Amino acid sequence: MSHLSNVWFKVTDLQVATGRGCRVTTVDGHEYLDFAAGIAVNSTGHCHPKVTAAIAEQAERFVHAQANVFTHDLMEPLAAKLNEITPDGIDTFFFANSGAEITEAAVKLAKQATKRQNVIVFQGSFHGRTHMAMAMTTSKTIYRAGHAPLPSGVFVSPYPDPLASDQEATINASLRAFDRLLLTQTAPSETAAVILEPVLGEGGYIPAPRAFVEGIVERCREHGIMFIADEVQSGFGRTGSWFAVDHLGIEPDIICMAKGIASGFPFSALGTRRELDDLWTKGSHGGTYGGNPIGCAAALATIEVMSEPGFMDNVRARGSQLRDALSELKERYPVLRQVRGPGLMVGASFENPDRVPAVIQHCLREGRLILMNAGTYGNIIRWMPPLVVSASEIDEAVAAFSNALKATD
Repeated sequence: MSHLSNVWFKVTDLQVATGRGCRVTTVDGHEYLDFAAGIAVNSTGHCHPKVTAAIAEQAERFVHAQANVFTHDLMEPLAAKLNEITPDGIDTFFFANSGAEITEAAVKLAKQATKRQNVIVFQGSFHGRTHMAMAMTTSKTIYRAGHAPLPSGVFVSPYPDPLASDQEATINASLRAFDRLLLTQTAPSETAAVILEPVLGEGGYIPAPRAFVEGIVERCREHGIMFIADEVQSGFGRTGSWFAVDHLGIEPDIICMAKGIASGFPFSALGTRRELDDLWTKGSHGGTYGGNPIGCAAALATIEVMSEPGFMDNVRARGSQLRDALSELKERYPVLRQVRGPGLMVGASFENPDRVPAVIQHCLREGRLILMNAGTYGNIIRWMPPLVVSASEIDEAVAAFSNALKATD
């Protein structure tokens, strides 16, 4: 009998023993190509030698140096490194353990800084599973159902439709709806923050159009509303640059980081401007494990690996290789409706959601390839391999996917 909770949904029933790079090995010796990467977490692959060495070295010195009691010698160096890679204007950092924690922290900061109470999110969003983050999540009802009442003061605005034939029209319609929201449900004087995923994650790997984000940021600046970029899934090289907002030339007031920041070690960070952080009442937020020294070591090593010459070039090249290959399959299999996403944050949209589980299971069973779905209707297969993936591994994965499309046709 298992003593583990059954609340976790399971992508596979694999019992794994080890992981190296883009591959995991089960307890019975079978090897699988992992294109789920811990849900876009294993940025440098499983057990990158520089990351594991940094973790082991730090574990010999300090496992837990609680931030309220001590300032250990990796906190400021990590903050300095984050200052180098985050968008201009972001220069002050708070550390926690997960994406949900850091989006909660972002909202708390925005409320204290503005003295306002409401938050605007976008349809299809995913911001976490704690109560406030769950109230801000609209990608699927399963994340919210049965947990009401949820915190109030969250308002939902439309996100541009990626399948609309007229993209300019869908962007303009979404911006008009945002304006209407400010006129009808949450006045600017009541709105602390807008929180946006530059690429929707659980909502279906949908990149936000530049004109849409620029329009939202312009409105935030006009009304003194904090613009929060939720880069939990899209950050740390996933889109081919450090952050997805880099592609857009946008400077957020607050940026949320987690998932790939420490190559799998639980760690997250909030970045903001010093003058905003100074409005955060001392002692009003914190956390027992935030800034954990092993987590800081893992994050510093991850940044070091990702800063190596050619690393981001590989992410962009492998992303182009993957999108091109999937686009070729789209021409052969009409069930594939759209291929989208920057870098190695690629979504393959299916016409028929019922096809997706069969394709994923065939890839797992016959191709020993691990994939996951996404989207409100479960009709997206998302491709999020470790960022160290090779050209041959992309070819191997696409071949398994092609065989699955053929077998389930």
